[in-house]
Amino acid sequence: MSEATISKYEEELENFLKVFSLKGSLKYRERLSLAAAENKKSLVVDFDDLLSFNIDLANRLIKEPDSILPAFDMASYQALRYTNPDYAEQFKRDGFKVRIRNLPEKLSVRQVGSKDIDKLVSVSGMVVRTSELKPLMVRAAFRCLGYNHLSYVKQTGTLLKKPTLCPECNDKRLELDVKSSEFIDYQILRIQELPEELPPGQLPQSFDVGISGDVVGLAKPGDRVIVNGIVRTDPEFAFKTSSSRLFRLRIEGNYIEILGKELELFELTKEDEEEIKKLALNPNIYERLIQSIAPSIHGYETQKEAILLQLVGSPQLTLPDGVTLRGDINILLVGDPGTAKSELLKYVVRVAPRGLYTSGKGSTAAGLTAAVIREKSGVMMLEAGAVVLADQGIACIDEFDKMRPEDRSALHEAMEQQTVSVAKGGIVTTLNSRTSILAAANPVFGKYEPRKNITDNINIPIPLLTRFDLIFILRDIPDRPRDEKLARFLLEQHRKGTYPIEPLISFDMLRKYIAYAKRINPSLTKEAEDKLLEYYLQLRGSMSDDMISVTPRQLESLIRLAKARARLFLRDKVTEEDALRSISLMRKMLETVGIDVKTGKVDMGVLHGKPLSERSQLMIAVEVFKNLEGPQKNPVEDKVFIQALVDTKRFTEEEAKRMLRNLIISGQIYESKPGYYNKL
Repeated sequence: MSEATISKYEEELENFLKVFSLKGSLKYRERLSLAAAENKKSLVVDFDDLLSFNIDLANRLIKEPDSILPAFDMASYQALRYTNPDYAEQFKRDGFKVRIRNLPEKLSVRQVGSKDIDKLVSVSGMVVRTSELKPLMVRAAFRCLGYNHLSYVKQTGTLLKKPTLCPECNDKRLELDVKSSEFIDYQILRIQELPEELPPGQLPQSFDVGISGDVVGLAKPGDRVIVNGIVRTDPEFAFKTSSSRLFRLRIEGNYIEILGKELELFELTKEDEEEIKKLALNPNIYERLIQSIAPSIHGYETQKEAILLQLVGSPQLTLPDGVTLRGDINILLVGDPGTAKSELLKYVVRVAPRGLYTSGKGSTAAGLTAAVIREKSGVMMLEAGAVVLADQGIACIDEFDKMRPEDRSALHEAMEQQTVSVAKGGIVTTLNSRTSILAAANPVFGKYEPRKNITDNINIPIPLLTRFDLIFILRDIPDRPRDEKLARFLLEQHRKGTYPIEPLISFDMLRKYIAYAKRINPSLTKEAEDKLLEYYLQLRGSMSDDMISVTPRQLESLIRLAKARARLFLRDKVTEEDALRSISLMRKMLETVGIDVKTGKVDMGVLHGKPLSERSQLMIAVEVFKNLEGPQKNPVEDKVFIQALVDTKRFTEEEAKRMLRNLIISGQIYESKPGYYNKL
């Protein structure tokens, strides 16, 4: 493109910035007049405005960005000089940067190909890695060793361009003068295609995006973004450029827009909103929504209700001092094999506006939270894991009990504080993980053993167990009427090739309803508060001093569930009915999970380590051992100790033997000689 043509485009673009009017105001002239006050280093231009002003220029911007964008930068400088000449002086050399947003065609990462090279494109994806900030040389200064002349070379691309001769004295001896060179901030992002756009059985596509200037540091791992930029190519093997025909794509970023400020990831039309509001007026909407959850799975009404509430969630509350109160609901499903746990998880991932599925066996601590990786170039990159990528959504973790303990322990912070802290490779940072966790686990004995407490049935540490708001046990108990109903349901499903009972709300409408409901921010009413307080105090009062009672954590769970139900009715107030329904769910959980199998009473000690019955047995056993040992600390024979426990009438012989094993395992006693024990 000739200089005359570029000059002509500069004039047209400058004219556009000066005269473009929207609703009676000069849109871009007003933005430029505020640039100095806001310390702006760039001007954001809407592509639609340019398209309505000059179609030819807009089309050329897409096809020939390398010619039009520099002209746009100089035009913005001239327009800035017109409105604020003093502030414009610092942008005299390179122009005031123009950033283009709202390009008409949004591509997925997979759609970007060789046809787009050197064109301006708009790509949507997820940031999975971010590099540290690096200075990028944009204007290199070279000093000749003969006469100390200084010459400047504008830098583009990834390799340093060096002149062969000094322009003043033709000296070949040139060295880079770093102090006199000019730099800008530069960062590399890795963009990966969104999980919901990934074709089945395919590896997710990704590429690097280089961003510079005032958009650096805006995006972090886990953010969903739209990147506008020019598609570039780099040799696949950087040191074999002469022999390699293989190149890789990257994007030279111009503008980056972070999504997820709004909770839904798809547009809701006015017609959709009207239909959703109409549905919410139905008096049976709650039951209809529950019946529409996982229609291919028979039964589980209570679990489906809990999952529905989890999908909608409760709003996160931020206090004046910056403390945040979790709004996301965590649920654990413990069940026998063949109870459709994995199918429930897979369904939730599909119906959630933002969902990720991972299996415990194939997940590491870094894969779940975050990792620091050194690239081939030596740049340190921060890579986000599953709970960070599912920020403001749901992470479904199957085979939760199969995870290695050190990997599972990484979830403690993510589940309660809803952040992931990283201190690796010199990178210290905190990432958001405002994520609901839906986990599924199998009992350690193959099938759930009802005569044992839940902590004996599953291989999950106590501190992690207490972070789940609701825990459900899915048992496979032979029952002729129930088995027949389930079998008929499955047979009919296979015969018809569709749901035996058609869901009352379609899958697409359910997704839209959930996304819309997540916008509502309900507050507690006095009636709801009174009901929740009454139930909480009732639970606290039913416990004796020796028992581990319910904690404020359970009260917060009740509040979250009540607010989530209010959201489903599209109400901004939590009613008494919402509070009673959340109490009902908590009661159902406590009646299965929180029961001490020895006493048959609710005892939260079951979830916090040991119920009162076991703790009182332990205290008796320790006292008996001390008496047998005596002040001389004589070794105690195992048979004598077991018989002494049986004589207290609080132990059977089997329980006494188990208590001896537990004392040895916990390190409270040790074997001083074969068959004899001493206390530590």
